[in-house]
Amino acid sequence: MRIAINCRSFLKQHYAGIGRYGYNLVKNLAAIDRENQYLLYVKKRLFDSRRVTPHFDAGNFSVKRDFFNRGLARTLGAVDIYHSLSPDFLDIDCERIIVTIHDLIYKAYPQGHTQETLDLSERYFQDILQKAKKIICPSQHTLDDFLKYFPVDRNKVCRIYSGVDKNEFYPLEPQERVIAEKVIAAKGIKEPFILFVGTIEPRKNLKNLVHAYIQLRKRKQFYGKLVVVGMKGWMNDEASDLIEQGGFKNDIILLGYLTNQELCYCYNLAEVFVFPSFYEGFGFPILEAFSCGAAVVTSNRSSCGEIAGNGAAIINPDDPAMIADMVARMINDKHFKEDFRQKGLKRAEEFSFLKTARETLRVYEEIYRS
Repeated sequence: MRIAINCRSFLKQHYAGIGRYGYNLVKNLAAIDRENQYLLYVKKRLFDSRRVTPHFDAGNFSVKRDFFNRGLARTLGAVDIYHSLSPDFLDIDCERIIVTIHDLIYKAYPQGHTQETLDLSERYFQDILQKAKKIICPSQHTLDDFLKYFPVDRNKVCRIYSGVDKNEFYPLEPQERVIAEKVIAAKGIKEPFILFVGTIEPRKNLKNLVHAYIQLRKRKQFYGKLVVVGMKGWMNDEASDLIEQGGFKNDIILLGYLTNQELCYCYNLAEVFVFPSFYEGFGFPILEAFSCGAAVVTSNRSSCGEIAGNGAAIINPDDPAMIADMVARMINDKHFKEDFRQKGLKRAEEFSFLKTARETLRVYEEIYRS
């Protein structure tokens, strides 16, 4: 088979969940499939240093660079399968198109988007509905949402869980933990800390976590920091204003983007990792935290509970007092915390990108035969 994959989602030097999925999927396909020919579509300008051309050590993987905006069809030529790793316009003459739909946020949580984004998303999805032969969803919740919002044949949609890279996210040995403490201290964090990871936008619910943190401080149940890792997204004024005016501005540390190594250090050193999101298509930070041995508190909404299983303490993300109570128990009850640490580590073992790649390859083969 000649399989074309659009690498748009992981060309930037810094990428979030969809980029993690795309890069690790292709990396693991390169590890398990030496028979089929893979064409990796890369759209970038000739001297664009902001986008990084991917390289995978496999002779049957080649990069097809579109420097002059020639488009998919002219750059790739004839292919048997085209896989778009995220919603996009499918401007290619191919009978077997596969699209990965990571979430239905624009339908389920429209208040977190601008009208321009909502309109563009709708155009993407209408194009996908017309042209895609198979749609991959990374969680059962996303699959159910897709069927809820669009009238499609159930057989056209499948669930393939994403994974976690345990070479990047793992429990630290004592010697590396000392290094981690120095790296984190250099960022101004020497006290115990609660950790949040995610793009700062309304659906991630940083606002209610900040409310919970303020309650913990006022109750004198915690004296450390709240560390926020993630890039600023859109419509983040509410959370930013609360941080400025909540009385603990100097104790809420906004670190922005971190490397995977730095993020691994944060997960390992945090007193508790809190992920109170209103909506997730998958929820990579939950698995990353599990894989590092962190104690996790997460939301009962969307796919968070599905991915967490019994590995995390579950809260109502609308209730800051409940978040504060659960975080306080994690911090102060060592047996409770250790129980969730061990459950989280065990839960993380159920997910891997190698499994994601194997199941995706089976979809390619099924679609090709059909």
